[in-house]
Amino acid sequence: MVPVSTITIIVIDIILGILVPVALSWFLIKKYKISLSTVLIGAATFIVFALVVESIVHNIVLNGPRGEAIKGNTLYYALYGGLMAGLFEEVGRYISMKFLLIKEPTKVSPAIAYGVGHGGVEMLIIFGIGMISTLMMALMVNNGQINEIMTQVPANAVDQLNAQIEQVKTASSASYLLGLWERASALIMQISLSILVWTAVRKGGKWMWLFPAAILIHALVDGTLVMMQKSISAAALETICFAEALVLAAVAFLIARKAFSNSEELLPE
Repeated sequence: MVPVSTITIIVIDIILGILVPVALSWFLIKKYKISLSTVLIGAATFIVFALVVESIVHNIVLNGPRGEAIKGNTLYYALYGGLMAGLFEEVGRYISMKFLLIKEPTKVSPAIAYGVGHGGVEMLIIFGIGMISTLMMALMVNNGQINEIMTQVPANAVDQLNAQIEQVKTASSASYLLGLWERASALIMQISLSILVWTAVRKGGKWMWLFPAAILIHALVDGTLVMMQKSISAAALETICFAEALVLAAVAFLIARKAFSNSEELLPE
């Protein structure tokens, strides 16, 4: 049985996983006149480059002749996963900002709008909608419907489903709260990375180094988290992730304040 307290936390995760990106977008649009189209371009870019194109590449590489070697070695997998995430998301970010946001003014608010879309849809799809699947499984466990479901699952998927069921049964309420914390950190990072790439796109010249820097930062953050996840507790891992997000946000703010000091504040009054 899945405790009622755990189910309650899962429901809260679902609500916040969907509400936070939607409410944040609405707030920025209403208060700061940020463009909805820019938010949607950020969301679409994440879906295309991270969920579609990157997934295709993962399927080819990890199921190819080198796939088992990569998956079987934590260092290789961390390097590969981090680099792929950095390349696809930051290149997608650059392309969208360069060619789809041409009409946006040269100030920082479009970068924030884009980041909210990019990171917000990541939170909504990966976390919010993902938690809906977890909730359904938890309810089926408590209602005794799992055995019925198992009879309808293909034989090659039984072990995977059993592992998911066991995880739902044994996971604590705190672990689901940590998942929400992780998504908050990721959202902060996505907005910060958007500011770095936007600065490179709009300011160019001496600021162009921020684009490759964003790729490396993204790869380093994702890769180190993969390396550490088996050696430290989940709470410690999320604390490190949140600290990295805050440091990156501070750096992005300082860079934006310097790069755009002659045009506009971080957000319009």
